[in-house]
Amino acid sequence: MASNVAITSSEFTPLDTLSASGAFRPLDIQFAKFIATQETAAEKNVVAVFAALVSHELASGHVCVDLAAARHHRLWSKPDMAALGHWLFSEENLASLNLAVTVSDGSKATPLVLEDGRLYLYRYWQYEKDVASLIHRLGRPQAVQDEKRALLDSLFTPPFEMLLAQAGQYQDRTDAEVQDYLADALDIVDGAQIDWSAAIYAFRNGESLSAHVPVSACLNWQKVAAAVALTRRFTVISGGPGTGKTTTVARLLAALVSHEDIPPVIKLVAPTGKAANRLTESIGNAVKSLPVSDEVRANIPVQASTIHRLLGAVPQRVGFRHNARNRLHLDILIVDEASMVDQPLMASLLAALPDKARVILLGDKDQLASVEAGAVLGDICQFVDDGFSERQAKTIGELTGYNLSAFNAGRYPVSDGLCLLRKSYRFHARSGIGQLAYAINDGQAGKVASVFEVGFEDIAYREMDADAYQAAIELVVDGYRPYLNLLKANAEPEMVLEAFARCRLLCALTEGPFGVAGLNRRIENALVSKGLLKPGEELFYPGRPVMVVQNDHGVGLYNGDIGITVMTENGLRVMFDQPDGTVRAVLPSRLPPHQTAFAMTIHKSQGSEFDNVVMVMPTEFSPVICRELIYTGVTRAKKRLDIFAGRKVFEKGIRERVERYTGLASLLAK
Repeated sequence: MASNVAITSSEFTPLDTLSASGAFRPLDIQFAKFIATQETAAEKNVVAVFAALVSHELASGHVCVDLAAARHHRLWSKPDMAALGHWLFSEENLASLNLAVTVSDGSKATPLVLEDGRLYLYRYWQYEKDVASLIHRLGRPQAVQDEKRALLDSLFTPPFEMLLAQAGQYQDRTDAEVQDYLADALDIVDGAQIDWSAAIYAFRNGESLSAHVPVSACLNWQKVAAAVALTRRFTVISGGPGTGKTTTVARLLAALVSHEDIPPVIKLVAPTGKAANRLTESIGNAVKSLPVSDEVRANIPVQASTIHRLLGAVPQRVGFRHNARNRLHLDILIVDEASMVDQPLMASLLAALPDKARVILLGDKDQLASVEAGAVLGDICQFVDDGFSERQAKTIGELTGYNLSAFNAGRYPVSDGLCLLRKSYRFHARSGIGQLAYAINDGQAGKVASVFEVGFEDIAYREMDADAYQAAIELVVDGYRPYLNLLKANAEPEMVLEAFARCRLLCALTEGPFGVAGLNRRIENALVSKGLLKPGEELFYPGRPVMVVQNDHGVGLYNGDIGITVMTENGLRVMFDQPDGTVRAVLPSRLPPHQTAFAMTIHKSQGSEFDNVVMVMPTEFSPVICRELIYTGVTRAKKRLDIFAGRKVFEKGIRERVERYTGLASLLAK
């Protein structure tokens, strides 16, 4: 911003400058004009421009305009906007916000609210207040029954039997290698309590290690997370891929339903249909392996739904059937993929909870924030490294048997309801995907380059050029060959869908040769040239994958649902996986808005996982590329990841972080 430009409001018309810049939407301009009609002449221009800025930032995911940060907004770096930015942030104009009739501190209903240097639309200010208030209320300590300690011990038993089965593979290893293996497998954090000579001797001779490993020497963060959730009615369990969030919550639910005369009503939800299906599958698998009675297992639901379906979305209306005046009927609510939940939806969900309900949010704090405004999970997880209060550390220690004295420096009450799962059970030291994800989160391109140089077998990077672009297409064609061969062999739709889900091409953009539109066309053409597809003149043809891009409650399909077009005896149908494991056939004409899904954006891939991921990034940088986007794309891969990207774009993306302006963290700190 050019700070040496002097200008007065009489020399130009601010709204005309905004309109001419092309940086603001027509909606932003119209809102600004409306505010101008409500204001006195003295404040009209200033408040109108700030109103446009609030509307503009809301479209970018910001709940508010942080006035201190907005001085340096990239908008004012444009030559035609520099003078406006300099004029707008003069001390006189900032002071005039406090005099405006359309601005208040929230004590009365005005279109704009100014609080603590942040300017909001009233509605979003209220959402933020409601979320913070409900989290504080739900976060108060809860008494824990004495028998829960024994339950946690039985549900989180160290894997002694698994170690005995592995002992034969370590007979020729050195004592140091065996010690490292045991320390990792048993989550040992205080090796001084272990007689390692005796423990290693027992291990080599097929004897149980239970007598050699005291509970106080270990620290299993899954068990800690379950204990935290027992002590609070609002809990956040965050962790990266493979840290066992759903495994943890399945065991937690077993602890909550055990020894209860009346089983609690439990609901499982996720933001999208695809994420709900994944939660159904993962929680179902976890419940099957629980060391509990059939009676306890029967009281743990495995069927998940979308948040919108739980709340009762009403077509053509913003609100829900369930709200603060018509509460949900439940005792425990599990919300998976919570990073995707925007602030308005979180406010609606928390407001609809019964007073004595317990809510557990699951999610990866390092993933992309919600598409709409807010970053609720990220705001809450700003406190996750703060540690527990002394009282909470003692309580958790008593429940788990662990020594948490190193984590008792917590200063904020909200911290006592948070737990970060720190150990990945999917990605070990031999996993390039896991190491790459950690390096990306550090934000240092040099560390990321070092990971690729190690030579891990599950990751590969190739500098993007014309040859690499074609190689990426060919790699995806090979990945899709199995599902198309199954389709030709008239295999069951379940098998076709499962085969298609093993591979996916992810990209950062929607348009252009490096975006979804261009890549879908090129992949389709490549499949045709290989004889794997035979599209006709019609839009739908056997083998065409489609992704729903808009919720349709009447049809029962939701944003992110993916289906495969199949020729049946009744004609073409699009087959969709259902949460219960069945497949549903839908007429193409009944589909909600949708698009071809050979390629999909990384944003749309949230809540999904694929065995093999091919990630394509452009050769020119785009503002949508950031660390969170790259991390999210990388962590969609379970077994194999191939990245094709311009090196400068990739490295700059790793350094760029998404910052959502909200006041939620400040409210939670109070």
